[in-house]
Amino acid sequence: MRTTMNSSNNLRHKTITGVIWTFFEQLLRVGIQTITTIILAWFLLPADFGLMAMTAVFFAIANSLMDSGFSQALIRKKEVDQTDYSTAFYANLVLGLLAYLLLFASASLIASFYNEPRLVMLVRVVGLVVIINSFQMVQVADLTRNLNFKIQFKVTMPSAIFSGVVAISMAVMGFGIWSLVAQMLMSSFAATALYWIVNKWRPSKDFSVESLNEMFGFGSKLFLSSLINTVFQNIYIIVIGKLFLATLVGYYFFAQKLQQVVVTQLTNAIQKVTYPALSTIQDDNKALKEFYRKIIQVVTYIVFPCMIALVVLAEPLFSVMLKDDWLPAVPYLQLLCIAGLLYPLHAINLNILKVKGRSDLFLYLEIIKKLMIVIIILISVQFGIFGILVGQIVSSVLAYIPNSYFSVKMIDYSVSEQLKDFIPTLLLSITMGVFMYVTGSVLPIGNFAYLLVIGLAGTVFYVLINHLLKMPAQLLMLQIIKEQYLKTGHNHG
Repeated sequence: MRTTMNSSNNLRHKTITGVIWTFFEQLLRVGIQTITTIILAWFLLPADFGLMAMTAVFFAIANSLMDSGFSQALIRKKEVDQTDYSTAFYANLVLGLLAYLLLFASASLIASFYNEPRLVMLVRVVGLVVIINSFQMVQVADLTRNLNFKIQFKVTMPSAIFSGVVAISMAVMGFGIWSLVAQMLMSSFAATALYWIVNKWRPSKDFSVESLNEMFGFGSKLFLSSLINTVFQNIYIIVIGKLFLATLVGYYFFAQKLQQVVVTQLTNAIQKVTYPALSTIQDDNKALKEFYRKIIQVVTYIVFPCMIALVVLAEPLFSVMLKDDWLPAVPYLQLLCIAGLLYPLHAINLNILKVKGRSDLFLYLEIIKKLMIVIIILISVQFGIFGILVGQIVSSVLAYIPNSYFSVKMIDYSVSEQLKDFIPTLLLSITMGVFMYVTGSVLPIGNFAYLLVIGLAGTVFYVLINHLLKMPAQLLMLQIIKEQYLKTGHNHG
């Protein structure tokens, strides 16, 4: 009994620590990419970013086809051998080549859809990233399966720095939009090369049709879900690009990039860490529920105040970092931050379905939500681009209902319990935001000082109120930090 309890506690600590570690790894990586993007914004036009956003939609779709759920299937399998790894590797290579050929052939159609001839060459060059990525999918799956996120950090950070330096150098030399293309290509190439250097797994000649069918049977449903999700994650760019100018797509794309520094990376960290870790206890509903409750508390403690603070600080942030050309993107960022508040909660609830192996329900759920999004877009587009942005907020709130439904069924984690776990943190974050806004409107300070003073004041206010109210989320965070510190100290000792 004691052994089981210790094992459970170790997994809980490893999982939550993994979420935090992976979040900050991705935060640093995307932070570097964001800093690079901000520097590039001084040399490029909003329309350049808009054109890249249009190509990114189809690149993401091709990337989903290349993976086809094989990496998720590898991670979830209780027992994996060399044949499984090699089979997935060769499948990714073939699918990656097929995906690129489809992109190459459809480049003219994509350009015609947007009425942008420049997209033909852009799509065909950016699409090469799909082939490069096909060489790294199994390497990443192997490291993720073993919860080895530190090695992934050692790969992604140098890749982000290297690609950023290349992109900025090209922008300064006047290469325009091609500096953005180079950033994508160099990032993918460097990461793939480093994965093969730091991870010792190598493919063999083993290939099994039986293994292929087993993995594809599970992964295909996740692939369809991922494909649908990819299309709808980018559907706003598709709609804005079709109905409005490329400049407005650039504003949206840039604002989305800043929002994703926190919310998307944290969501990815949750999915990346909890999926392999909790797959090991997929049959213990009580343990699963307890883990997910802790994860929700930690995640919302981080993401809610970050999103609210970004809403308050958006305008001075743009004024300090960018040229005046980009100021129209401020309300885009503010609305996207509000829409992003619930994204990590969506990820947590959906992960339960994957852990339980119910990829069929995962797919059905995606279809239901996407039909809902289509209806909301058809209504909101009549009110212009800001109608579309408000529609995203409505979609996020409504999507929480079906996403949380199966958590009740699978692990008896009711909606009321979930609300109890994150509503107090949301209310405190909103209170912090009001405090920051009121304080900032009273103090006669410039934009740079506003960012420093109000940002620091908001952080102190949030931590102090959490401490005074003895909020469980902050207590749990402090416990994790203390455990990690003691563990690190012990290892050094």
